Amino acid sequence: MASSLTKDSADPSAEKTFFGHPRGLATLFMTEMWERFSYYGMRALLVYYLVSGGADAATGSQGGGLAMTAATTTAIYSVYVSMVYLMAMPGGWFGDRVWGARKTVAIAGFVIMGGHLSLALPGQAMFFVGLILVAAGSGLLKANISTMVGHLYEGPEDPRRDGGFTLFYIGINLGAFIAPFIVGTVGKEYNWHLGFALAAAGMGLGLAQFLLGTKHLSPKSSLVPNPLSVEERKAVITKVVLAAVGIAVFYGAVVALGFYTLNWALVPLTLAGLIIPIAVLTRIKRDRDLSNTEQSKMTAYIWFFVAAAAFWMIYDQGGSTLSLFADSKTAGSVFGFGFSATWYQSLNPLFVMALAPVFAWLWLWLARKNQEPNTIVKFAMGLVLVGASFFVFIVPMNMAVDGKVSPMWLVSIYMIQTIGELCLSPVGLSVTTKMAPQKYASQMMGVWFLAVTAGDCTTSLLSIGGVDLNGTGVIALEATAAVLAGFAIFSYRKKVQSLMGSVH
Repeated sequence: MASSLTKDSADPSAEKTFFGHPRGLATLFMTEMWERFSYYGMRALLVYYLVSGGADAATGSQGGGLAMTAATTTAIYSVYVSMVYLMAMPGGWFGDRVWGARKTVAIAGFVIMGGHLSLALPGQAMFFVGLILVAAGSGLLKANISTMVGHLYEGPEDPRRDGGFTLFYIGINLGAFIAPFIVGTVGKEYNWHLGFALAAAGMGLGLAQFLLGTKHLSPKSSLVPNPLSVEERKAVITKVVLAAVGIAVFYGAVVALGFYTLNWALVPLTLAGLIIPIAVLTRIKRDRDLSNTEQSKMTAYIWFFVAAAAFWMIYDQGGSTLSLFADSKTAGSVFGFGFSATWYQSLNPLFVMALAPVFAWLWLWLARKNQEPNTIVKFAMGLVLVGASFFVFIVPMNMAVDGKVSPMWLVSIYMIQTIGELCLSPVGLSVTTKMAPQKYASQMMGVWFLAVTAGDCTTSLLSIGGVDLNGTGVIALEATAAVLAGFAIFSYRKKVQSLMGSVH
C-alpha cells in the first residue's frame, strides 16, 4: 500500500494521501481489512469445527472438533452471527457516550484478538468464551470504524466522501476474500486451533496498523459526542452489575441442579435477538415527538425491515446450510485440482468486488433513461433472487443422493445470492439514512443491522425447534416464502411509496 501514498508536488505543504483521500483512510482501510480477515476466516471454520468428531482415516478428516449435530451447529452459527450485529447498537452507544470512536475501536481490537486466542485453545468452554468475545468486539468495532471514516471528510458535501466509503468497502471485501484461503485451509485441513490462531494474528496486524496510524485520524474521532453524566454513569454501572449478578445466580442454580443444557444459553439469546428488534422499532414508532411525516416513514420502514430480515435469514445460511452441503455433498476438486470446502466462503466477497461497480453503473445508466427501479422494486428483486437461489439449491440436493455434485452448483447459488444482496443491502443502508426520524438519526443504522439479527435468530429458533434446515422440504419452503414476500412488496409498492413521502 505504500506506493499508493503520494504527495502533491504542486503544493509542498500538502499531506500524503491514500488514492487522493486523507491518509487516515489507509489506517482505517487496513484495520478493517485485517479485522474482516480474522472474522471471516474464523467464520469459515466455525461450522466445520462444530460438526467434526473423531478423525476419519478414509477421508483424511482431522477430527478433533466438538462433534455436534447439524441442527445444533446451525443454531450456534446463527446465534453467533446475530449477536455480532446486535452488539453494533451498544457498540455505537459506547462510542457516543463512554469512550469515543477511536478508543472504542482500539479496545474492540484487543477484545476480538483475545476471542480468537480463546478459540485457539482446546475445549468447549474456551470455544464459547471466544465466540462471546469476538461477537462483543466485532459489535464495538463495526459501529465506530465507519463513523471515523466519515470524520476524515469535511461534512456530507465533501466530494471525496462517497469515494472514501467505496475504498473502505473494498477493504472489507478484500479481507473477507483472502481469509478462507489461509485461515480456512490451515484450520480445516491441518489444525483447527492453528487456524483460529491465524485469525488472531490477522486481528493483531489490524490492531497494530490502527495504533500506529491513529495520528493520521481526525481529532473528532477521539471526542465523546454525548458523554454520560456522573449520575448516568453510576446508574448504568449499577444496572450492569445487577444484571450480571442476576444472570450468574440464575445459571449457577441451573447448573447446580443438573438442568443445564446448551439450549439454556441458545434459547434466551435467540429470543432476545427477536424481541429486541421488535421492541426498538415499537419504541421509535410510538414516540410522540415524531411528526406525522416521520411516523408515516417509520411505518414504511417496517416493511423494508421485515423484508430485510427474511432476506438475511436465507442469505446467512451460506455459512451454515450451504457450507455443510459443500463439505459432504460437493466434489472437492476441479480438473484434478483439490481445494478446501472453506474456499466457497470467498465467493461472495469476490462477486461483490466484481459486480458492485457494474451495479453502480447500471443504476446510473437506468437513471439517465428515467428507468431506474425505485427502492421498493429493488427490495422485491433482492427477495425474489435469494428465494430463487434456494430453488436452484434443491436441484443439487436431489442429485447428491447418489453421490457428489459439481462445485459449479454452489458457485451459481452464491452468485445469485450476491446479486440479490447488491439489489437490497446498499439500498437498505441508503433508505435507512433517508427515512430516519431526526431524533433517531444516529441510531437508525444500528436498527438496520437488527434486521440481520432478526433473520438469523429466526433460523436459530427453527433449528432449536427441531426443523431440519438441511432438508429439501424446508429449503423449498424458505425459497417460496422469500419469493412470495418479494411479490407482496412489489404488489403493495404504491401503498408503501405513499407512506415514504418524498423519499424515492
